[in-house]
Amino acid sequence: MFTSNTNKTAKLHYMPNNIRMLSPGDHVMCAVTGEKILLDDLRYWSVERQEPYATADIAVQRELAQ
Repeated sequence: MFTSNTNKTAKLHYMPNNIRMLSPGDHVMCAVTGEKILLDDLRYWSVERQEPYATADIAVQRELAQ
């Protein structure tokens, strides 16, 4: 999906159906668990909070906690 630097955290802008890379990298950190998420594996995020999540369950839990 993205070609970027190895072992560097990317800075992203999360949009409803896409992601825009602001700073290159190969992963982001889950906003809830701190787990490393490779960009090719990133599927869940919040546009409103601008946060990535490692799994659908984590994304739902975060939404319900608000």
